[in-house]
Amino acid sequence: MDTTVQTKKDRGFTLVELLIVIVILGILATVTVFAVRGITDKGQQNSCKVERRAIETAFEAYFADQGADATGLGTGSGGLVPGYLKTDPSARWTFSLGHPPTILGAGKCVGL
Repeated sequence: MDTTVQTKKDRGFTLVELLIVIVILGILATVTVFAVRGITDKGQQNSCKVERRAIETAFEAYFADQGADATGLGTGSGGLVPGYLKTDPSARWTFSLGHPPTILGAGKCVGL
């Protein structure tokens, strides 16, 4: 009669052990998703703050150079885009021109 002893190594994993591993992985995935979500929101806020500071600096530089308020963001010789800003930010921002200008955020930049 051949009697072999099965060891734990030969049996593999039980269903309970696999379920425990799946639950632990699910908890880790949930924690990771919430951590990444917070990081991306903070990054968007920082991006908006940097853009706003760049626009404010462009308005101030224009006022210092020209001695007058900016009349628009056009690409003409009197606009801010060619000499003071690299791109036209009017898609994300709205402006009330004057000295100092009022800069209002649009989309995710509202309230900054």
